[in-house]
Amino acid sequence: MSGRREVWITGVGLLTCLGEGVEANWSHLQRGDPPPYDDKSFAPYIVHPLPPVNFDKQIPKKSDQRQMEQWQRIGVYAAGLALADAGIAGKPDLLDVTDMIVAAAGGERDVVADAAILTGMRKTAERGTFLNERLMSDLRPTLFLAQLPNLLAGNISIVHGVVGSSRTFLGEEAAGVDAVRIAQARIAAGQSELTLVGGAYHATRWDVLLVFEQSGVALKGAFAPVWDRGPQGGIALGNMGAFLVLESREHAQARGARARGRISSVASDRNKRQKGDIEATLLRQWNAIAGRIDRPQAAVISGAAGLQPATGAEHATLKEIGLPVRNTGTYIGHGVEAQFVANLGIATAVLEHGTLFAPAGTGDIGSSPADISQVLVTSVGNWRGEALALVERVV
Repeated sequence: MSGRREVWITGVGLLTCLGEGVEANWSHLQRGDPPPYDDKSFAPYIVHPLPPVNFDKQIPKKSDQRQMEQWQRIGVYAAGLALADAGIAGKPDLLDVTDMIVAAAGGERDVVADAAILTGMRKTAERGTFLNERLMSDLRPTLFLAQLPNLLAGNISIVHGVVGSSRTFLGEEAAGVDAVRIAQARIAAGQSELTLVGGAYHATRWDVLLVFEQSGVALKGAFAPVWDRGPQGGIALGNMGAFLVLESREHAQARGARARGRISSVASDRNKRQKGDIEATLLRQWNAIAGRIDRPQAAVISGAAGLQPATGAEHATLKEIGLPVRNTGTYIGHGVEAQFVANLGIATAVLEHGTLFAPAGTGDIGSSPADISQVLVTSVGNWRGEALALVERVV
């Protein structure tokens, strides 16, 4: 569309089980070291925990840290990394005009209360009545309302001084996709110059594992790469904080900021997940940008989570498209709202180094092009949401 402005990524903040910062993550991926996962602490479930993190580096006040739960600390820390990487941390003249879009899940539940309710439900014939009575009496009314993504956005504003407009999304993988899509669209349309966008996820907790177990999608037993988890598959959740600073080209150039990459398009969609739906949706998104792709210099970073049939449907589509593919979930786990943003951050490292990282599992197909200048980033949610973004090198 004529008149649309270029949207640059000028800052990346990434915190995963592979380490802190995009380069630490890239080094692990490039070496192809075994993925760090924990199959004992929450057995039989497999999770990807964070390494030790000194939160003081980005959240210096202990009083601020104490009033945050772990998912908020992870998000505030990653946001600080992105702001520092973009060169706007501690600069009120820039932070005053920095907008913010945050995608994250809700806060932690009262695991003790949940366990008591589940135990009691096994002993009563009137489960509905019992559940309502216990929820009314056992849970604090503010437990959920106080722990929505807007609290994470508020803490980022307090700790880092980001005081532009603020938007927050809740809604699994699609929330992270739409956070980026809207941030990119607003800058491209001239409605924003500078936006901090991202999400956070705290996976090493029994309450979220219970939710995924009830859905029958949690990875249990032996670890395997995302592509090789069998007919049912499974999701290995990962602790993750991922933020990007997006900026109009004109604004970035005026302040001398470097571009880690350009987000040229973000397509977001959903369907009924009937047979063939995922393939059709991804192909439609691909066909909309296929004419802009330089195949000898393009590759795909997949956000596949490992659950079937969604992962198989995505892989079949990517084979049809015919570009080299690498998946990050084998290494960093699945961070739900934060996953898409993390993969965009890793895409900037691919562009800067000009090569793909080491394959993991049979589904990572194709050798790396000699000099990658375009990266397609996918996101197929565990039960809804299909997305495809194009990130390009700025020359």
